[in-house]
Amino acid sequence: MSEHYEENRVPLDTVLQGDCRELLKTLPDKSVDLVFADPPYNLQLRGELWRPNLTHVDAVTDAWDKFDSFIEYDRFTREWLFECRRVLKDTGTLWVIGSYHNIYRVGSIIQDLGYWILNDVTWVKSNPMPNFRGTRFCNAHETLLWVKKSEKQTKYTFNYQSLKAGNEDLQMRSDWHIPLCTGDERLKLNGEKAHNTQKPEALLHRIIRACTNPGDVILDPFFGTGTTGAVAKKMGRNWVGIEREEVYAKLAADRITMVVPPLVPDADLPAPLDKPKTKIPFVALLEHGLMQAGDELKLARTNHVAIVQEDGTIVCMNLRGSIHKVGSLCLNKPSCNGWDHWLYQHKQTGEYLPIDNLREPIRKAMATPLNADEPRTQSVVRERKRVRQAIRE
Repeated sequence: MSEHYEENRVPLDTVLQGDCRELLKTLPDKSVDLVFADPPYNLQLRGELWRPNLTHVDAVTDAWDKFDSFIEYDRFTREWLFECRRVLKDTGTLWVIGSYHNIYRVGSIIQDLGYWILNDVTWVKSNPMPNFRGTRFCNAHETLLWVKKSEKQTKYTFNYQSLKAGNEDLQMRSDWHIPLCTGDERLKLNGEKAHNTQKPEALLHRIIRACTNPGDVILDPFFGTGTTGAVAKKMGRNWVGIEREEVYAKLAADRITMVVPPLVPDADLPAPLDKPKTKIPFVALLEHGLMQAGDELKLARTNHVAIVQEDGTIVCMNLRGSIHKVGSLCLNKPSCNGWDHWLYQHKQTGEYLPIDNLREPIRKAMATPLNADEPRTQSVVRERKRVRQAIRE
């Protein structure tokens, strides 16, 4: 735990002890990639809970979960959410978890502040606490909201392919069946559980895997016993934790100190499945000899034929422009991804294939390092040879 940090710097891999509303103000604008928040639920418990066998239910009765009114809780929520939006990068997202006691109030404030909800995820607990009085359904889930900073935000991390590959090649759904934190994972203090609402590492692992990349910065303004930091360290991410209660802050710091970071460097592994592809403009196909001026392209599922021009434009029906613009005009659609819709004829097989296939040899060649001492002209020649070799392969 660090009690001293430089203002306006992101104190990476540090637990800050204090009120998150104040400490968030010391973090610079647009400095974190992901926020995971597990705020007080404001359970409004009235009296103690007992099981039918007269044993006491260890419910959430801590002072940090008590507010005098909904107005006070809403003010508290608005303040920390406002600061989180400020410190999030323009490509960042926020996750917040809650129960039926608070998640609807939190969701309303999220929308009021300009965030845009991407998904609500249901965490289905495979081992929930029974409703001992038998007066309601057993509360077997909690809700997570995944949001971006605004409706207009177009870029954010979502490792869709990685999640799918790890889920038996099935698209990851929004109902997550994960057990409560129990057994050795549950932190103890004087023989009792240290924190009433400690979240399972499996839950944070899925969130971090979905929405961050190695080296990203994850902020948790309600750090508790440090689950977010522990999982982030295991996964090669940086983290910042804010925790009001000193006892929890110390437990979290001690816990994370014991975590062993990844043993295999990412540099030794193949590229992640969701790594953004290098952008290759259409004219690069001509520059690398994969296409020539005068070549014909067919528009999929139509009779339209376009002629490739030397400047990388195409001409079809007296229309000249990019593969995207001409494609949209021919289809009478507001937009068109020309890479998918325009087809070229393979010289050996005669088959018509998407021109997007021609970009992959260029990407493969670009991924091979060039000799820094080699003259530029030779480097270009060598690069083009690699492209042609990649095509043959």
